[in-house]
This record gives sequence, structure tokens and C-alpha cells, in this order.
Amino acid sequence: MAYRYGNRKQITLFPESIEEFISQDDPVRAYDAFVQALDFNELGLRLNEDKVGNSEYDPKSMLKLLIYGYSYGVRSSRKLERAVYHNLSFIWLVGGLKPDHKTIANFRKNNKSSLKKVLKLCAKMCLKLDLIEGNTLFVDGTKLKADAGKRNTWTADRCKRSLKKIDQRIEVILAECAAVDQYEQDSSSLVKMNDELKQESVLKEKVKSILEELKTTEKKSINTVDKDCNRVNDKGRFYPGYNAQIVADEKNGLIVNSDVVADNNDLGQFAEQINQANVTLGDKCENAVADAGYANTAELKKVDSENINVIVPSQRQASHKKASEFSKEKFNYDAEHNRYICPEGHVLKQRGLNKRKRHIIYDTVDSSHCRNCKHFGKCTSSKNGRRVTRLFDEELREKFEKQYSQQETQVIYAKRKEKVELPFGHLKRNLSVDGFLLRGLDSVKAEFSLLSSCFNISRMITLLGVSGLIHALGE
Repeated sequence: MAYRYGNRKQITLFPESIEEFISQDDPVRAYDAFVQALDFNELGLRLNEDKVGNSEYDPKSMLKLLIYGYSYGVRSSRKLERAVYHNLSFIWLVGGLKPDHKTIANFRKNNKSSLKKVLKLCAKMCLKLDLIEGNTLFVDGTKLKADAGKRNTWTADRCKRSLKKIDQRIEVILAECAAVDQYEQDSSSLVKMNDELKQESVLKEKVKSILEELKTTEKKSINTVDKDCNRVNDKGRFYPGYNAQIVADEKNGLIVNSDVVADNNDLGQFAEQINQANVTLGDKCENAVADAGYANTAELKKVDSENINVIVPSQRQASHKKASEFSKEKFNYDAEHNRYICPEGHVLKQRGLNKRKRHIIYDTVDSSHCRNCKHFGKCTSSKNGRRVTRLFDEELREKFEKQYSQQETQVIYAKRKEKVELPFGHLKRNLSVDGFLLRGLDSVKAEFSLLSSCFNISRMITLLGVSGLIHALGE
């Protein structure tokens, strides 16, 4: 079989305009139409054609460049700069403009508040196109690395250990200086020791300031590169990172709201994320769904008070473990007398409160009953008798567990993975997003808004097609 060979010296006739390089069904045209359809006044990006002074790049073109680049995993400003020189779709998208990496980075940095609003406007477009219903919302979160290293993370213990080592080193340097003869004051060794002493003193002051900041802010750790990030624990390892949150709609799995927080877990996020999504929708959803990581009764109560059906399993339900023979569930609660009755008929009365954990504490009235019980050693091994705790909102917890167990809610919960975990899979696997490029909470919120919008646009193209989406956005 004959081979086909390329010829780099072949004379060809290029099209007369950049427009002819891109076919009508190329996805880049959908991204172009999306940005053109955005309300830039609502975004906070003012378009002033009569602006005096040195010219600047068109904000619409710069936003197109960021959104399209992020959609295909091209996020760094240097890679975006390279793309506008060598990639035809990028060249077409920005009309041949060639901003350098510093211009791209500055646009992204100086317009964080506008970039945070892109997803909100995108969700409103989806509502208008009937791609989002807003009846059932799914919440989930994932950990993403911050643009900072482990070595820059400081805890109070590390500060104290470092101060001790610095003090020891300073003592050694001072002893070495004292050992140098006064006639050798100008020697290179003495100058070197004085420089090292100065460096150690500067480091000591820096560590002291970090320790003071830890005490003032009551934080467990501080990263000196990105002070907003948190020490994220992930499967036995830790790194500086953030907790990225999304709320997805049931109909097509489109993202309604995205957010980034510095909390290490999701326990305090359920109500806030649902409320933000409802604001975007302009109405309350009917069902709010999340996994057991959000099972905080106080948080679920806030959503339940809005007459929204909460579908969140408790930790016990998520583990699928049956209640043991002597678990609290086997004790009968007497609401009239505010007491528990153990399986052997002994009484446990209220002894105190744990306001931090929002628990009521119940102890055995007569500890001798426990010590003389045939189940002593199994039910409890404490000489003070059995103790159980009850949440302040125990009735609500039981209500949520009952709601989750219903057959119709199980059908809804079964959709959670395919609706709300799919975006994270797309971002992490398809776009190779394992962390943020920007620093500071406001900056990472803006970056995650862009990433979430990119997922939505990709889904819109899948659902409507390139030409269908362009037509819908142009109406």
C-alpha cells in the first residue's frame, strides 16, 4: 500500500479571513455566543467605547479567552498566551488579538468580583432555556489544593519547636563570636557569623508574629503563602487546600451554585449552599439532597424550616450498620418525664448539658443497678453506670432519618451520584484540575465559578448541540 507524505513547502491558498478557518458547528462558536449573551452590566464589567487614554484589550474577548481556555484545561496565563499564537480556535475567538501572559493574569486578578458572577448568569440562562427546573437540588463538596506548599503551613506546635531551635542556634553563634579574637574582627569568618545571626533573628521575629497571629485568629494552622487556605486532611495525608462546593439541579445535572470555603468538612455548609442556589433560582426548591457528610441536625433544621424536604442520611444510616444490642436506640425515651429506660427497666435521668456539642446527658440514677446487672461489661464497663446523650433536636434527627428511609426519597437520593458528582469527575479527570492557580478566598471563588460555568456550557452543548445553543442564546 502506498504512503501519503506531507510537504511543508507546498504552496497553499489560505482563506481570506480568520472567520473561514472555523466551521459553523465548531464548539468554539458556542462559547463565543455564550459570552456575547452575558449582561456585562450585571457582571460589573463596564464597556466604554469612549474611554480616553491608552487602549486596552476588549473585556469580552478577554472573558472569552478565559472561559474557553478553562473549558479545555488551559488555565495558566502563559499557556493561554501561547494558545492565541498557535491555536486556530483561540485565534478566531479573540479575533487575532495577542495579549501577553501578564495582561491575561491581571485581567483575571482585577475582575474577581465579575468572574464570581459568571456562573449565576449562566444558571439564569439555563433557567430561561428550560434546562434547569429547580425542584430537586443536590449538594456535594470536594477538596482542592491551594497554590501553596506544605512547608509554608505553620501550627502552634511547629512555631514553638522552631523558636526553640532558633534560640539554640543563636546561642551557638554567639558563643562562636565570643571565641573569635578581638583582633580578628574584620575576618571573613566573623562577618559570616554576624550575617547568620542577623538571619536567625529575622526568622525568630517572623515565627513569633505567626504564633501571635495563630493566637489572635484562633486558627489551628496558617499558611504564610495563602493565609485563607486551610490544612486539609485527606485519607491520612494533609495539604493546604480549600473545600469546593456545588449545587446541581436534578433535570440535567447543571450546576446552579458554586462556592469555595476554608472549612475542612461539610458539616456547616448545607443550609448556606441551598440558600445561595435558591437565590439564583428566584424560588425555593422542593427537595434538598446531600450525603452523610452534611448530616448536621442544626444545619438541616434551617432548610427544613423553609418547608423544603431534606433528604440527608445520618452517619448511622450511611454506614449501614445495625444498632447493637445495647445502643441508645434500644433504650426507650420517656418524653413526659424526660428520662430513658434501659432494656432491663432501669432509669437514666438528665444530669447535664454539653452546649458545644448540643447534647443532653443522661446517667443511670443508681449506678449499683449497672454494676449488678447481668449485662455489665457489655452495656457499660463504667463503675458510675451507663450514660447516653440526646441531641437538643433529637426529634428532628429522627424525622430526617425517617424521611430518608422512605421509598420515594430513596429513588431521589439514588440520583445524587450521577447528578452532583459528575461535575467533579469532569473537572478532575477530563480537565486535570487538582488545585487552584490563584491565591486568596475571593480569587479561588472566582476561579471555581469559571470552572463550574465551563461544565455547564459543555453540558448545554451536549443537550442542545452547537447550532441549537447558538440559536437559543441569540433569541
